[in-house]
Amino acid sequence: MTTTVSTSSDVLAAPSREAIGAVLDPTSRPPAPGALAASVAFGWRALLRFKHMPEQLFDVTAFPLVMTLMFTYLFGGALAGSPREYLQFLLPGILVTSVVMITMYTGVGLNADIGKGIFDRFRTLPIWRPAALVGALYGDILRYLMASLVIVAAGLALGYRPGGGVAGVVAGIGLLVLFAFAFSWVWNLLGLVMRDEKGVTNVSMLLLFPLTFVSNVYVNPDTMPGWLQAVINVNPITHLVAAVRSVMSGESNPGEIWRVLIASAVLTIVFGSLTMRRYDRR
Repeated sequence: MTTTVSTSSDVLAAPSREAIGAVLDPTSRPPAPGALAASVAFGWRALLRFKHMPEQLFDVTAFPLVMTLMFTYLFGGALAGSPREYLQFLLPGILVTSVVMITMYTGVGLNADIGKGIFDRFRTLPIWRPAALVGALYGDILRYLMASLVIVAAGLALGYRPGGGVAGVVAGIGLLVLFAFAFSWVWNLLGLVMRDEKGVTNVSMLLLFPLTFVSNVYVNPDTMPGWLQAVINVNPITHLVAAVRSVMSGESNPGEIWRVLIASAVLTIVFGSLTMRRYDRR
């Protein structure tokens, strides 16, 4: 019978204190990412969703196209004599409606991440606290731009001719994206408050339909009853449509533009603060 005896060379020696200290040296740790870097990283995370699940782009491609075609040919002949004439009035409004409608998916996505426990992990990271929320909004900006370009391209193919030219279209889309970014904070707060995605979707649609339809998107409010005109005049979507319509037509309306800028700032400050307060307490 042969017996194998372990030699002393087979025994692993315990690492010295100096070796452990060199590995765990706190001075060699990389610096924590700044607020902008962390937000951009989360924005890139939002974009990767589209790469792995391209069906999520349906709401920014097919939905705006269907909206443009449907309203142009359903109401164009009755309201303006021809679809082409009506399109000159309608397209900026459809542009606003489509982009504002898809802002609600910001809250839906946030609520889904919270339900999966992902945001609990984000909160433990040594990063700027709002980075996960702000980064998701950065990713949504691409969705707003894509929806805008789809609608403008469809409008040009159908006969829309902006009086403001390329500069007017760019300015109109810029105003719209700025407002959409600010408005998305409303849905972020809703995503933190509601308990499931279905609740976020239902409440969002309940708020968005009156905002977008009780406005100047589809017809001139001058043809409506006085009490309804008063409601439309306090609707922020009405002023957004008027501002976008004015710059795209080449007849800039400074008063409406300033209203949009002020409304965007107020929405960001108020609902951004409420969202972060709720986020910290959740």
